[in-house]
Amino acid sequence: MQKRLVSALVALGLGLTSVASAADTEFDQYVEGLKAEARENGISEPILNTAFDGIEFVERAVKADKNQPEKKLTLDEYIPRAVPAWKVKQARDLYQKHKSVLDDIGKKYGVQPRFIVALWGVESNFGRLTGNYNVIEALSTMAYEGRREAFFRKQVMAALEILDAGHIEPQEMKGSWAGAMGQPQFMPTSFLTYAVDGNSDDKIDIWKTQADVFASAANYLHQEGWNDQYTWGRQVKLPENIDSALMGIDKDKGRSLAEWESLGVRRLNGTDLPKVDIKAWLIQPDDRHGRAYLVYGNYQVLLHWNRSHYFALAVSHLADSIR
Repeated sequence: MQKRLVSALVALGLGLTSVASAADTEFDQYVEGLKAEARENGISEPILNTAFDGIEFVERAVKADKNQPEKKLTLDEYIPRAVPAWKVKQARDLYQKHKSVLDDIGKKYGVQPRFIVALWGVESNFGRLTGNYNVIEALSTMAYEGRREAFFRKQVMAALEILDAGHIEPQEMKGSWAGAMGQPQFMPTSFLTYAVDGNSDDKIDIWKTQADVFASAANYLHQEGWNDQYTWGRQVKLPENIDSALMGIDKDKGRSLAEWESLGVRRLNGTDLPKVDIKAWLIQPDDRHGRAYLVYGNYQVLLHWNRSHYFALAVSHLADSIR
C-alpha cells in the first residue's frame, strides 16, 4: 500500500520530502482506523492513547519480513547450528535450576518438562532474544503494509486487549518485527488463547516471569493434544525401495510402528522399532537422500506451534539432549 502511494506521488513530480510526508499522513490515518475499531471492541481510551502514542511506520520491520533467508540448509547442516553443544549444556543446567517449578507445571499440564525447556531454548535462547520492537508499532506497520492485513490487524486488536487487561504496560510490550512476544514468542492471539498465570500473581507475564513462561508453553501443548506418555518420534533408517507416497503428515498417512517395520523401516542403528502401539508418520523433510523420521502425535503438536519441520526437529533434538 505504502509503496503504491509513494510511486503515485513520484509520478506526479512531488519531492521526496513530500512523498515521505504523504506516506506518514496515510499511516497516521490508518492508525486512527485501528483506534476506532479498538474503541468498538471496548478498549479503554487511556490504553489507546498510551499504546499508540508516537508510533511510526517501521520500515525495517517490513524489510525483515521481505528479506528472510532464502537459502535452505539441510537438516545435517541445520540441527548442529540450532542445537549446538553450548545450548545443550545451558538447557541441562537450566532444567536442573528450575526443576521444582518445571516438575509441578509438567504434572499439572501433562507435558514432559524437557520439552518446555527445549521450546524456551529454541524460541528465545532461554529468554535472552525476545525482540526489541514496540509490539503495537510493529503490528500496526505490518497491517498497514497490506500483504497480510487481516492477520496483523487481528493481532493489533489482541495486543490491545492484553494491555487493557493490565498484564503489561504498553512501553514494556516488546517483541519481534512480526509481533511475536516474550520468552515463548507468542503472537497476541496465542497469548489470549494459551498464556496463563504460572505464579498466581493475577498477571500473565511472558516477558520476565519464568513460571508464567513455562506454564504458558505447557498449556499450549496441553490444549493442542500433547500426550506425556510418549515422546515425539525418532530418526530412522529406510529401505531403498520405500514408496515416497507413504510419506507426509496427512492424517491418512499415519501407520502403526508394526506396519512401518513390515515396510522395512528400522531404527537408525538398524534394529527393530519399539514394540509400542502408537500411530506414526514418516517424514523426510529435505529429500530422498536426507534424514528420515517417524514422528508421533506430539510432533504434530509442535507443528501447530510452528509449521516448520526444522523448528519442530530442533525442539525435539534439544529435548532429547536434555533427557
